[in-house]
Amino acid sequence: MNNDARKEFILKAAEESSHLRRTMAESLAPALMELADTISGVIGSGGKILICGNGGSAADSSHMAAEMIVRLTSQRTRQSLPALALNADTAVMTAAGNDFGFEQIFARQVEGLGNKGDLLLLISTSGNSANLLRAAETAHHKGLRTAALLGGTGGKLASLVDKKLIVPHTSVQRIQEEQIFLIHLLVELVESDLVG
Repeated sequence: MNNDARKEFILKAAEESSHLRRTMAESLAPALMELADTISGVIGSGGKILICGNGGSAADSSHMAAEMIVRLTSQRTRQSLPALALNADTAVMTAAGNDFGFEQIFARQVEGLGNKGDLLLLISTSGNSANLLRAAETAHHKGLRTAALLGGTGGKLASLVDKKLIVPHTSVQRIQEEQIFLIHLLVELVESDLVG
């Protein structure tokens, strides 16, 4: 690919991303505000947020947990918010994978760490990962609330969670770009609700 073609490729990706963000912001704003209210309510009632995903979504899970525990921006210093990325502990994940199978790596943690009144937030581009489906089922069994950031049609997870935000696109990279945008908005809205 020559430089003109590469530049055209970059501009096309930027336009696609920009259009998706505008469309998504308009269509998902009510559900986004509702999920932020749910997260604020869970934390305000003494609960915590358990977050998990695979691959890039695992990184996004850790990213969100860090922003809740530490802070989103240096413009607002506030108390730490209770959040935990279930994909962060490699010893737990590899032990659970070895002893119970990869499908159980998050469900075992939800079983051990989740309490009624907590929220399990699942992040997935496809919504079809077996380990996320098992985690959602375990969360319901234990009385946790559930939510998901999804892409495409939402996959099987869409029908298993209480609340969902679905990025309406088929490209994994476009979905992940918008999911991190949604994460930043969620944390900012929660901070605003809880801190002012």
